[in-house]
Amino acid sequence: LTEDGYIITNNHVVTGAQTVKVTLSTGEEYDATVVGADARTDVAVVKINVTGLTPAVVGDSDSLKVGEFCLAIGNSMGTLGGTVTNGIISALNREITIEGQTMNLLQMNAAVSPGNSGGGLFNDKGQLVGIVNAKSSGEDAEGLGFAIPVNTAIQVAESLIAHGYVAGRPGLGVTVETITTEEYAQQAGVSAPGVYIDSITKGSAADTAGLQVGDRVLTADGVNINTGNDLGTLIAEKAVGDSLVLEIERDGRTLQVNVVLGELKA
Repeated sequence: LTEDGYIITNNHVVTGAQTVKVTLSTGEEYDATVVGADARTDVAVVKINVTGLTPAVVGDSDSLKVGEFCLAIGNSMGTLGGTVTNGIISALNREITIEGQTMNLLQMNAAVSPGNSGGGLFNDKGQLVGIVNAKSSGEDAEGLGFAIPVNTAIQVAESLIAHGYVAGRPGLGVTVETITTEEYAQQAGVSAPGVYIDSITKGSAADTAGLQVGDRVLTADGVNINTGNDLGTLIAEKAVGDSLVLEIERDGRTLQVNVVLGELKA
């Protein structure tokens, strides 16, 4: 992204890594630090201590049209660095769920393989228009690759560089667990299937509002909450400072709790 060593990749490429290394096209290898990573968009930024690099020329993914030519460049199979494949933009704004995160992605038919993740998708002007992050895993699927639109990726990357997280996102400050069956509920020692608060960040919106670990979330703003994703989707539609009315079950009682959403920092 920059001449001084900020490099964009995918969250799933660096998550859980004990060390991160970057190899340039010259063959030079450098240790990298993870500046920030965002699971929701699958974008991460790493940094190497080098200057004089040539940044990619960034295009405009909002102006893409179905049928446009594209090139995907990546490290196919983790061993074939600099592999280039061509295709067209097959669809825009595909709603795809990857590892529990729903994203709006570009679809293309340029061949991509494991190892392509984090590689660039370019238009016929050589401009970066997407960050490759997925392919269909179906046995019969061919020509189904996906990329994060570059406008989204750059916005997230700039916030990661500036703050270490994506600024301005509303959050409750909780983790939740979805109990799906009566058997699972019995094993977990709870009364019924549902969405339960598993942990609360000290000083967060949830903590301030008096929510407790073990609370079962029944509704949010009158909408039934059946999974953790249901709650996350409602929160994502809000802004920092907005109120969210939760109906919860605690110790056999039903309570209403008004929560003023804070900024999600991690």
